[in-house]
Formats: sequence, C-alpha cells, structure tokens
Amino acid sequence: MADQPNNGTSGTPQSAEGQPTFQARVLGQYIKDLSFENPSVGRLQQAPGDKPNLQIEVNVNAQTVGKDVYESAIEFKAHATNNAGTIYDLELVYAGLFRIENAPPQAIEPFLLINCPLLLFPFLRRLAADLTREGGFPPLLLDPIDFGSLYIRRKQQLAQQQPAQASDSAPKS
Repeated sequence: MADQPNNGTSGTPQSAEGQPTFQARVLGQYIKDLSFENPSVGRLQQAPGDKPNLQIEVNVNAQTVGKDVYESAIEFKAHATNNAGTIYDLELVYAGLFRIENAPPQAIEPFLLINCPLLLFPFLRRLAADLTREGGFPPLLLDPIDFGSLYIRRKQQLAQQQPAQASDSAPKS
C-alpha cells in the first residue's frame, strides 16, 4: 500500500470547503431497564381466554453524557390482556452511547431522536421477541417504526402546548 502524502491536515476528515465533516460513532449499546411480568400464567393455563389485546407504547429520549457523547434510548412497553386478565407486561429501555463530532447544533437533536433509534431498533425488536417467547408466549414481532414521524409528531405536540401554556400564564385583565 502506498503512503498517502501529508497535506498538513489533521486526522479529521474534512469537506471540500475545508470544514470538518460530521462524524458519528456507536460507542456501545445496552439494556438500560427491563421488566417482564407474567402474572396470570395459572389462569391462562386453565382457560386460555379470548384473543389477546395488545397495547404498545414507544418513546425516544436522549441526553448528553459527556463532551460529544450522547445517550439515545428507546422506551418500549407492551401490555397484553384478554378476558382472563393480564397476559404479560413488558417494559424495556434499550439505549446506545454515541460520539457525535462536528455536527451543527441544530442537527444533534434530530440525529439522536431519529437516526440513533433506527440503529438500535433491530436489537430491541429481537429482545422483545425473545422475551415474550421465553415467557411462554408466541414471539412479539414488531413492525418497523418510523422514528422520523414520531419526532415530527412530538415537536408538533410541544409547539401546541407552548402557546397554551403562554396564554395560561398571561395576566388576565
């Protein structure tokens, strides 16, 4: 392999304009919180009941951990019930640590709440399927999640709440 000439730049990749380019790296990923409850197993064995009703909730959060290091976490809840009661209750927070360098400040939040969860979701999906299967039920196979739409919906909800809060706190004449 031929040696690359040293053009006086550091090891940081740069764009054509000479600006450092946006870089993101996964430093690690992990289960941050996990709970699986199977409270009605005895009743379910005696009388399986009707078709289950499954309620799913997904939230994404992010926080700064250190200089250029951020945590992005998917909070997932699945609550399955039928006429016999609660079938199972699964709560899982799956997170990752990301080093983000040279990003414009306005790009960090969407990256942490859209792109990072997209990288983490396949692992959360596998865990949800394994946990429900190991709990004695058919595996919970999750459809892909559009984290971009979730982010936009969240921003719209916050924008709607802010004017309402401002009018609530405005002095009344």
